[in-house]
Amino acid sequence: MAVVSTVIFGLLLIGGAEKYLGAEEDPMLALASKRRLSVATWNIAAINNNPFEYWITYDENPEYQRIMQKIEEFIENPGSNDVPVKNVFTEEMFSSLEGRMNAVGWPNVRSYWENDFRNRLIVSGFMKDEELGSKRLASMPDRITNTINVVRSEEPICRPTVINMYDGDLSTTAKWWNAWEKFMFDESLTIKTKDGEMTKKPYEMLQGIKKAKYPAITEQEEKDSLPLQTMCGAIFDSILVHMMNTVSKPNIWQPLKKKMVESLNKKKVPHTLEILNNVYGNSDIITLQEVSASLIDQAKHGPLGKKFWIAVPRNMDPVRDQNSVILLNKNTFPEGVVSEITERVEAAFPAGVDVPVAKGDINAITAVDTEGTPYVIVSFHGDTNGLATIPVNNAIVHLMATSQDLLKHKLIFGLDANTYEKAKSGKQQDVLEW
Repeated sequence: MAVVSTVIFGLLLIGGAEKYLGAEEDPMLALASKRRLSVATWNIAAINNNPFEYWITYDENPEYQRIMQKIEEFIENPGSNDVPVKNVFTEEMFSSLEGRMNAVGWPNVRSYWENDFRNRLIVSGFMKDEELGSKRLASMPDRITNTINVVRSEEPICRPTVINMYDGDLSTTAKWWNAWEKFMFDESLTIKTKDGEMTKKPYEMLQGIKKAKYPAITEQEEKDSLPLQTMCGAIFDSILVHMMNTVSKPNIWQPLKKKMVESLNKKKVPHTLEILNNVYGNSDIITLQEVSASLIDQAKHGPLGKKFWIAVPRNMDPVRDQNSVILLNKNTFPEGVVSEITERVEAAFPAGVDVPVAKGDINAITAVDTEGTPYVIVSFHGDTNGLATIPVNNAIVHLMATSQDLLKHKLIFGLDANTYEKAKSGKQQDVLEW
């Protein structure tokens, strides 16, 4: 089977298990004589709703260019703006947060605050600290709570911050903190799961940070990761609000942000679906990563749902909301999904090895095309450091090579591998090693 593959921000591995186990036959020559498939893979990064993520062309308002230049200067050459964290996220704010976290039974993190974080400089010691980034102490709570799709609402609920579609008043850090604290600890949100509905407050949606997945974090920080990431997330958001009100005036940057959100972010899902349908709608197989439950639902009930079987993993995670999805063209695969084998892939991981995968990262299925050719089709979202990529790759190949029911299957593997040209030893996966 030769494959014409359209690869968007991802990678496709094609062939049967024997192709990876030292077969003498030239796989490309053997494949070239067979029928062709059109395959696309795309990590659509559904969770990213930051209007300031990219520096865009925005000629309609010259303030945009000035603000972006000042943000760059603030980060690259902060000078006197590089003040201690406690000047922005104040002692009063921390004490209030401490009370909230103690009340829900989390470990106390005052020692981290007093001995470390409150004295860090906001840019050089926090925003640009590579180790903090590697530990995911600020990015993980942002990932979970940035934008939450709730039932019976066309609009998602957004955490009070600069980097999403939140439209409340962020003209002062005091106003931001009042809204942020209430959002995290008081507001109950109902989200849709594969098995029904679930109601939680945002702090209850947070997930522990595992050392197996993020090696930079210490064992103690892993134990304290829920309150620690909440504190770091609050510091992170406070710095963003402070920065925006330093480089611009609230009556300038907030209306500008609102207009950008309307144009870029609120139309992201329909634009993504439009691209998939109009550009890749004739594909035989599409594998997607980091897909939100909202996009899945709209895809099933839109034009894509008429063309494709839309397969989601059984262990889909509606809170983390980053799920791997497989679309099978109904003309090529008239019977749709034969079986899901995600659990079998995970069971093939080496014994005693903690592979850093989360719910929804792996979606593995079997299907048979109109010519009777059986396939194993996998969509996989690799962890940021790429440490799960080789174990998942090996598990799939091992499973196919040792399972009688899969020996004749061909493999289609769409993934974002997250491997590195210059990997940090023990912390990141080197692409050449893979």
